[in-house]
Amino acid sequence: MSSEAGADATLDKTDALAQLLSADPLRSRDEPEIAANIGSQLQHMGLSTWSISVHRRLRDALARLKPQRMIEVGGGIGHRSAWVYDLFTSDGFTPERYDIIENGAKFAVILHRLMTRYEGESYTKIVVGVLDALVGETLAWKAASSTGLEVGDAPIQPEADAIIVDGTNAQRAKNVELMLPFLAPGGVLFTLEPDMPVGDVEPEDADGMELVNGFNEWIELIQSCNETHHIGFMPLFGGTLVAMVRK
Repeated sequence: MSSEAGADATLDKTDALAQLLSADPLRSRDEPEIAANIGSQLQHMGLSTWSISVHRRLRDALARLKPQRMIEVGGGIGHRSAWVYDLFTSDGFTPERYDIIENGAKFAVILHRLMTRYEGESYTKIVVGVLDALVGETLAWKAASSTGLEVGDAPIQPEADAIIVDGTNAQRAKNVELMLPFLAPGGVLFTLEPDMPVGDVEPEDADGMELVNGFNEWIELIQSCNETHHIGFMPLFGGTLVAMVRK
């Protein structure tokens, strides 16, 4: 392939990502009722979530993508999952599989209630556990199954058309790095850019240094992924939505 043809292909994919992340003017700007109720619960519990603007744009992107296989990392108490389920319901779309990964068992109970409310039992798998361990077990399963061994089911589906990655600002880069190998060809990984540290941070400020280190890891990840992935950034109220697809 000529360098000119390669550049054209890169531009095409970059344009496609920009289109994927653009707003759909035909869709409602209102937050779904169940998601709004969960958002109120989050505030009472002192927990954070992505902004309505970010969730709305993520919904628009997923509606265009129509993923058959989907993974969400960091389900929490289901605020973002409620947006996803509402999309499936309003569009009459049922994916083959939707894995929701959550570290805490108590939140998994709430996620299960949300799943049954949307009648998503046939395609949803709620996975409880630490992401590092789940990824390691899944990759081991994939290696074993490639040899023809009967090894049961993988903790996480090994390939997905859409992956949503959440986590603390300090952990976001690591979580994205762990999940990139799970992207199917043409699949898209979505995440929110971590908060940028502001002002001077003293070395003895553990929380501040954790934020600084997490953001530095994010910058390093983006620099390394530029070689292997097309990356789109969409600044919105409440943060920058990021989409990544393999070159």
